Amino acid sequence: MERKHLEYFLAIANHGSFTSAASSLRIAQPSLSYAISVLEREMGSPLFRRVGRGVVLTPLGEALLAPARQVINDFALVRTAARQVLGLVTGRLDIVATTTLAVDPLASFVGAFRRRHPGVTFNIVDAESTAAVVDVVRRGRCEVGLTEHGTAAAGMRLLDLPEQDLLAVFPPAAAVPGDPLRLEELAGLDFVTTPSGTSTRSALDSALDLAGAAPRIAVETTHRAAIVPLVLGGAGAALLPRRLAWEAGRLGAVVVPLAPPLTRRGVLVWPPGALSPTAQAFIDLVRAWPHDGGEPEAVRDPDPDPGEGLPVAGAAEAGVPHR
Repeated sequence: MERKHLEYFLAIANHGSFTSAASSLRIAQPSLSYAISVLEREMGSPLFRRVGRGVVLTPLGEALLAPARQVINDFALVRTAARQVLGLVTGRLDIVATTTLAVDPLASFVGAFRRRHPGVTFNIVDAESTAAVVDVVRRGRCEVGLTEHGTAAAGMRLLDLPEQDLLAVFPPAAAVPGDPLRLEELAGLDFVTTPSGTSTRSALDSALDLAGAAPRIAVETTHRAAIVPLVLGGAGAALLPRRLAWEAGRLGAVVVPLAPPLTRRGVLVWPPGALSPTAQAFIDLVRAWPHDGGEPEAVRDPDPDPGEGLPVAGAAEAGVPHR
């Protein structure tokens, strides 16, 4: 049994088909099929069962899943440890995150980490829901995840992320009912948001719960990247974390703070047990991150963006329409 046999096995288990796995591994499908047949002969029984155009794991395949991932992780630990001894700061970290947390604060974390360790590469995976983040980490497809505070994560290790302010975002030249906007006034707005269970929708539902009302959904879309364009097009308002709201403001949206202020907090999740040195270094960086949203002194950009860290009330100086 070779390491590549286990890597091929895990790729098929993750993709659910030989064709997709071969494409992701960039090998010919016959070569992949042959490697799996060798592994199955050594195991003494089939690892996959065909279902339609895809495959599912047999009971033996299910039993092999966790040990195979552990073996691959152990190989990664050995490689990274050897590179560190040789002074080669290289490696790769697979992270899964909800879209809004990928924008902020994950983008800042990754940028700071890469400035310290430019040889490390990242693979950032989007998640369908907050619960899916935990599932992806638990299954070993990513070492670290960012999801919403309060998401069920039994058996996982957790670290609170810095709090994020939520801001109301309106189409350009919209008639804003208040500045700052009271939570009760949210009930009278038409919103652009994502489906129930997503982080963006959960933030909106929580805000309206505090106001004792249900949200009026004008547009519901699974395309998170479409929320800001839809708001800019006049389809409705949105409730977004500060950085996303500011980006919308720079494109012409009207950004308004809430009264009282509304915040959300995410969590970093990772499995118990040994981690790769790269993952551990990333967690250590996040743990040292100030919870006021600024960067640790050791990783701070010497020439920061002058728009970073401005309060919403100063948005006009940064080119953000504000009322």
